[in-house]
Amino acid sequence: MTNSLVPPRGPQRVLAVAQLTNAVGDGAFLVTSALYFTYVVGLAPARVGLGLTLAWAVGAAAGVPLGKLADRRGARGTAVLLAVVAGLAVAAFLFVRGFVPFVVAACVYAAAQSGLAAARQTLLAGLVSAGERTGLLAHLQSAFNAGLAVGAGLGGLALQAGTRAAYLGVFALDVASFAVCAGVLLRLPSAAPGAGGRGGRKDNGGGAVGERRGRERHDGGGVLGDRRDRARIDSRGVLRDRRYVAVAVLNTVLLLRMPLLSLALPLWIAERTDAPAWLVSALFVLNTGAVMLFQVRMARGVTGLSSATRAVRRSGWVMLAACAVFALSAGAPAWVAAGVLVAGAVLQVVAEMGQSAGAWQLSFDLAPADRVGEYQGFFGTGVTVARTLGPLVLTTLLLGWGTAGWLVLGGATLVASYAMGPMARRGGAAAGPDMESEVKSAVQSGGKAAMQSDVNADGEPDAEPRSAALVG
Repeated sequence: MTNSLVPPRGPQRVLAVAQLTNAVGDGAFLVTSALYFTYVVGLAPARVGLGLTLAWAVGAAAGVPLGKLADRRGARGTAVLLAVVAGLAVAAFLFVRGFVPFVVAACVYAAAQSGLAAARQTLLAGLVSAGERTGLLAHLQSAFNAGLAVGAGLGGLALQAGTRAAYLGVFALDVASFAVCAGVLLRLPSAAPGAGGRGGRKDNGGGAVGERRGRERHDGGGVLGDRRDRARIDSRGVLRDRRYVAVAVLNTVLLLRMPLLSLALPLWIAERTDAPAWLVSALFVLNTGAVMLFQVRMARGVTGLSSATRAVRRSGWVMLAACAVFALSAGAPAWVAAGVLVAGAVLQVVAEMGQSAGAWQLSFDLAPADRVGEYQGFFGTGVTVARTLGPLVLTTLLLGWGTAGWLVLGGATLVASYAMGPMARRGGAAAGPDMESEVKSAVQSGGKAAMQSDVNADGEPDAEPRSAALVG
């Protein structure tokens, strides 16, 4: 994986282009949709909030079954279909004139978006080896933030115009972005249904025998018991995989910081500090720009279970420091408060990038290779839950409790980040092998030839082209 801001040519760059184009439309939609539904459609703000809450609840519930669809019917076709459905849902908003049609369209939109995210992750897993996934996700996150920034700027122009035509133009842009995204995804090679990529539990060219050897060595308890455990889980679904569920729940706790920049911090600045109001926008730009420029670098060393859990633990300490710094802004003179808030925002985005990189790797390493879509669909519900509960939790803690609330938030983040490692290792080996452990074990057990064999069998970088795991 290249360390540049632009991913390598081929499927990886195609995925980044799809992410970028879709994010432009999403950014414009996100900054204008609330005002469109209230001022143009005429819905009461409370009804808009209720409708969106119901919609994202449906989206959370739809993630797992749509992820299963990607596993069984193919990730590329599912992603293209859901991109088209999401675009049609946005188009339907143009004709909404009442609460019930709004809720129906919003539910379809949220379900399609949740399923599209799971299908994209499944598609990604079939394009690159296990050790490269986090690096590619970092590129995609950078592309997403770049597109979001451009889209938000276009949406701001529509808000400035304030006309019905301007709002309709934004929605038309989002529809077009989904259409372009679907077209770009069609350029990708089609992975066989259930192909989770090289480095997972299925044999996609690396060799089942080599994988079994690696798994026996990795868990130290023999492959038969682990295979029986995975078989019981596979027959009942992701919710029976207690290790994966526990890691996903802990990740949801870490994701509660998502509404921080968009809701909690602006309210904190307005009500608890003397900092200038424009700082809200400046902190958002700082966060977006930092992710665009540094997410790939932050994810560079995250290639397996051990490095992922270390990244999450470090992010917990940095987030605790960020919360403590944010708390110091209360009661300080205006420009001192502004400087303190900028320092806190820098720490917060560093924590965000580290946590994201670690969580991405864990979400793949702990999932069976032939059920990536189902597992990613479940892991992705954490984002929806955090968006739903985060505003209530953060406003209660920060505005209600003040400095103590900041410290509680930082402490909870630290505890959850430290619990990730033991939970991830609970019950034996991960579904995807840990590259660092595999390489170390290979070196200890027999020299260069053994290490080369194990690395290739377990899906780590070798001389094969990255498209070897794909068919069609």
